[in-house]
Amino acid sequence: MKLLFSFLFFSISIVSAQHNYLTFNRDSTVINLTIVGASHLASLPLKCIDIEFPNKTSHTSETLEDHILSPKQLHPAFYGCFDWHSCVHGHWMLLKLLKSFPDLPEAGAIRKVFNKNITLQNIATEVNYFNATLSKTWERTYGWAWLLKLQAELINFNDSDAQKWSKTLQPLTDSIISRWLQFLPKQTYANRTGVHANTAFGLILALDYARKAKHKQLEEAIIKSAKHLFLKDKNAPALWEPNGSDFLSPSLIEADLMSKILTPNNFIIWFNQFLPQKSLAHLLQLPIVSDRSDYQIVHLDGLCFSRVWCMKSIAKLLPENDKRKKLLQKAAKQHLITSLPNIANGYYGGEHWLASFAVYALME
Repeated sequence: MKLLFSFLFFSISIVSAQHNYLTFNRDSTVINLTIVGASHLASLPLKCIDIEFPNKTSHTSETLEDHILSPKQLHPAFYGCFDWHSCVHGHWMLLKLLKSFPDLPEAGAIRKVFNKNITLQNIATEVNYFNATLSKTWERTYGWAWLLKLQAELINFNDSDAQKWSKTLQPLTDSIISRWLQFLPKQTYANRTGVHANTAFGLILALDYARKAKHKQLEEAIIKSAKHLFLKDKNAPALWEPNGSDFLSPSLIEADLMSKILTPNNFIIWFNQFLPQKSLAHLLQLPIVSDRSDYQIVHLDGLCFSRVWCMKSIAKLLPENDKRKKLLQKAAKQHLITSLPNIANGYYGGEHWLASFAVYALME
């Protein structure tokens, strides 16, 4: 009885919190974040964006001198939140919330973080790191993509601070763009993993930047690459998903990318051949997250959020009489409300990054 009472109390608490954090339209096809929810999510990266340790630098040393540099010495702009890319998308998330909720209680703290981290000297050091001989492929393409996503958010923010940060960040943006343009023609095969190296995910964020920045050369290179790598794909092996540390669905992320580069009619033709009904139904089932203290297993909470934005993107292009549309919308809501309470789980392995994925699922 005591166990049952505890479970019911926990369930009621989750429902109550979600009621404050989210609003739903009548048929739950539109879910919006409230300012209370935004404040809760903003608090998570703010707790760790200046925390240097623990840290996973993935640094390849050329000399003893650079081997013993601390994370903050290596990356003075993006050293917190456990690793470089998480720190970058933590900045993106905070900016997204600041833009969307100008009266956010954390607005002052967010501006302070950007003013402290996005400086000319810090960004120059970041650029120099990428220019080192053994760093040409560092953070390819996940970190590259999130950096462009951050700049994409800055360039269309009508705010004097944001325009200053955008100008300061531009040299690093330019450096990343040059790497994309050099790499894309050489990428003969896609990376179809469910973690950082996933090709389709990187292309999605880079494409968003290219379009917002009106960078035609990058946009055309991305579209050409995406069609080369994915246009002929059929019968995705979705029944093999997920792997034990996935935070992306290789099948759904690829479909999300193609939904952004094909016309709606051509996308539906492609999608029908790519993801048969049985495979799609499999991907609508919630993953089991058995241990949120495990830095790899907790990735599966992120998988829930990335599935949400993919399902929403795909459903948007399906006609109203397509039964898959409602199935995707229902599954997206189920994935979202199941994983949202687990963001602040008391374990750093999830708390340092999951809020960014939740904001992307809710607001992109």
